[in-house]
Amino acid sequence: MKFFMVLHAKKIKYYSLILLTALFTAWFLFVQNILQAPVFSTEDGPKAVYKGEQNVAITFNIGWGDEKAAPIIETLKREQIKSATFFLSGSWAERHPDIVEKIRKEGYEIGMLGYDYKDYSEMEDQEIIRDISKAQEAFKKLNVKSIELLRAPTGHFDKRLLKISENFGYTVVHWSIDSKDWTNPGVDQIVQNISKTKKGDIILLHASDSAKQTNKALPQLLGELQSKNLNFVNVSEMISNSSANSEEIR
Repeated sequence: MKFFMVLHAKKIKYYSLILLTALFTAWFLFVQNILQAPVFSTEDGPKAVYKGEQNVAITFNIGWGDEKAAPIIETLKREQIKSATFFLSGSWAERHPDIVEKIRKEGYEIGMLGYDYKDYSEMEDQEIIRDISKAQEAFKKLNVKSIELLRAPTGHFDKRLLKISENFGYTVVHWSIDSKDWTNPGVDQIVQNISKTKKGDIILLHASDSAKQTNKALPQLLGELQSKNLNFVNVSEMISNSSANSEEIR
């Protein structure tokens, strides 16, 4: 009888351990899924766009540097890409009015990347408001007055930015495909990183000087997308022609 009770107890302990392991695994996967969610919205509130339904949008972040932006614009022009969205920090734009004008002249869309390229998730509300306001003034002085899109400078944000941006009249734009070009992994890897692009995706690229391989990767990258019969649009066109996908953020 004692042997039966001991054996029974061991079975209970064994199955309890399996159950706890399964629960922990499920919890871990759930948390990972939340952490990797690419877009967000508040419940019945403002949303951050990260994906549409049709076409594809290529976007470039520029926060600093003097060398990479102009060649990338030339490559886009040479490859006959007429639609792209450039997210510029206000401080960079002030220092490079000639490149800002070139972006406008080529017909590419301009979005805002704040002013000082700081992590909004680590800033107080008033600090975020001041940074966006300062960027607004910088772009107005450059005669760029029709900006409707805002991207969190480091990609990190919470529901506070969604509400603040709504008050300013901006739509927060994230991305669904990260090229990871800023890590300089090599041209082939950058192309591989965007190889899963489908209709509706917004691709993150960089035209800051830290992204040393982006311009070299562009012709091959664009060819990869064109081989899938994907048409290029700017982000505003994507938003206006499709319903935006979003997930709730707390």
